[in-house]
Amino acid sequence: MNFGEFKVLMQEHFKQMSKDATHLFEVELDKDVLWNLYLDSYPDGKNEIFRQRREHDCSCCRHFIKNIGNVVFLVNNKITTIWDFETGDITFQPVIDVLSKFVKSQLVSNIYVSKDKKIGTNKNYENCENGKIIEWEHFFLELPDKFVDKSNKSEGDIKGGFRDTRNVFKRSLDEITEESLLTVLELISQNSLYKGEEWKAVLTEFLKYKKAYDKLSAEEKENYTWEQSVKVGGSIGRIKNHSIGTLLINISEGMDLDLAVKKYEAIVAPENYKRSKPIYTKKMLDDAKKTLQELGYMDSLNRRFATLNDITVNNILFSNKDSAKRISGLDIFDEMSSSIPVNPKKFSKVEEVSIDNFIKDILPTAKELEVFLENKHASNMVSLIAPENKDSKTMFKWDNNFSWSYSGNITDSSMKDKVKSAGGNVEGVLRFSIQWNDDKFDSNDLDAHCYEPNGNLIYYGAKNNIRTTGQLDVDIQRPRENEPAVENITWTDKGRMQEGTYRFLVHNFSNRGGRGGFRAEVEFDGQIFTFDYAKELRQDEKVQVAEVTFYKVKGFTIKEKLPSNVSSKEIWGLKTNQFIPVSVVCYSPNWWDGQHNQGHRHYMFMLKDCINTEQPSSFYNEFLNQELNTHRKVMEALGSKLAVKDANDQLSGIAFSSTKRNELLVKVKGNMERMVKIKF
Repeated sequence: MNFGEFKVLMQEHFKQMSKDATHLFEVELDKDVLWNLYLDSYPDGKNEIFRQRREHDCSCCRHFIKNIGNVVFLVNNKITTIWDFETGDITFQPVIDVLSKFVKSQLVSNIYVSKDKKIGTNKNYENCENGKIIEWEHFFLELPDKFVDKSNKSEGDIKGGFRDTRNVFKRSLDEITEESLLTVLELISQNSLYKGEEWKAVLTEFLKYKKAYDKLSAEEKENYTWEQSVKVGGSIGRIKNHSIGTLLINISEGMDLDLAVKKYEAIVAPENYKRSKPIYTKKMLDDAKKTLQELGYMDSLNRRFATLNDITVNNILFSNKDSAKRISGLDIFDEMSSSIPVNPKKFSKVEEVSIDNFIKDILPTAKELEVFLENKHASNMVSLIAPENKDSKTMFKWDNNFSWSYSGNITDSSMKDKVKSAGGNVEGVLRFSIQWNDDKFDSNDLDAHCYEPNGNLIYYGAKNNIRTTGQLDVDIQRPRENEPAVENITWTDKGRMQEGTYRFLVHNFSNRGGRGGFRAEVEFDGQIFTFDYAKELRQDEKVQVAEVTFYKVKGFTIKEKLPSNVSSKEIWGLKTNQFIPVSVVCYSPNWWDGQHNQGHRHYMFMLKDCINTEQPSSFYNEFLNQELNTHRKVMEALGSKLAVKDANDQLSGIAFSSTKRNELLVKVKGNMERMVKIKF
């Protein structure tokens, strides 16, 4: 066989292998070594010195081998070199066998890119001194058009792009676990992941690659990722660098699922988007169900509104005469005493007392109570929740199976919690927060403003004052339906704050038809001052809320500026801005029966004819005992999903946390009628 015939066999092999290939690859090797290996692999006597060098040692063939001799095909994770063909010739077969073995011993390192269609020199001719013309055959290939790059990009840039995609693809396959993919796909199927549906097809496809990849050896994984990375495209090939990749990596690394989803949503969702659905998977649900069954809690899950028949005299601080008849354990003499009619002397002066003094000194002699229900108390509305099966095992940290739920389904009604959930800092030395879009949809764009003592305005257009540590860190421009909107300004360092007066106000930047007004809070020194403004704000209207004066020696003082003429509205069937009879006063269940170490105490005033119009949660994770904490995601979902069944004469009213500053005007009837302002 002559060299020309050998060359034709190589060309036919290359043509055959090219049919199903989309890309050519090259392995990392020393091309000088490859060239010398080619020369040295000819059998003895088959590559003798011709004139001054060996017969097959020519610049044309050297250029060809250094250009494309390390090129391979990757098909089904198997490497085929351009030297893998049969010649049946004793001269050339040993050479290509050696070249093939050497090339296959190396790892793929790059895509092969050529700007030229023709590689090598097919033939050339030499004029000898005797007038004879010698025809020389050389290695030569004509590449199919699909392997020829005609773009303006350099070969280096093209290779770099493919190499980067392959490297990211491999890291994605290494770092993203199959379990994380299944978890995210389940969240998408539940519609629990914002914009998750957009990634469903990509994740499903990536999961196939992941399963195949995990079955391979380390060496096989190297070539597999090269072969597949040129096919999968940017979404899959660079999935680790996308928002969904961040979620997958965080879950793979063991991050709490809720936190991982929150971080994902912070990237992809509209400003301050807050997921409302609890996150859980089928496996988590199955595990939680098994635990609940094993520990005997299945009967405890069904809940209803509590009634007077559920509570005992031991846990009652006050009951009116109608309620007393139905409270278990009430002494007959107490019942008779409570039925004695009273004709009290009226005492109109308003006395201010602490809640502790009210309970200690005033309640024991009270026959009737009425509270003045204000608009600002909307977030204080509360219901006691009881188990349907009174003998069921308690799921809670305390020794009874009662829970409570505030309006809006929060355990300790708090604008502060909403600000924190939106990413705001609530731990500063001075905080001003506003909230709107609570009841009916209010899409107005309200802005929190503060004029610092030197006149500097902190607002959406100048969110930070580095010198004073003042910062607007939550700015919602387009409220979402059924999600209260909040904004927040806070200062973190008294030492850097300016002395003087801080003026807080609310500006209606864009009136989009909302009529709900707003609520506001000012907090300092552990005290929270709450303001309610129920009137509609006009376009560009600014409402002054409060002025806080700060001096380093004296600290903070506040002057309320918000107008007090607010309109009446209906809350849970009761009209505001009027006195409402109280049926029962009690502590929250975590303080019943002498318990004092199971969380904050809440003071509850259950009101006559008060009917919870919402769908309260059955329970909250922070209530649950330790053995249920491992299933907190599923328990959160159960608490919000399980319906609280209606009950006649439900115990609903208003409540106040011992951790929040507030006040309540109460009309007390005993031997005299008096007005008391309770300070919480």
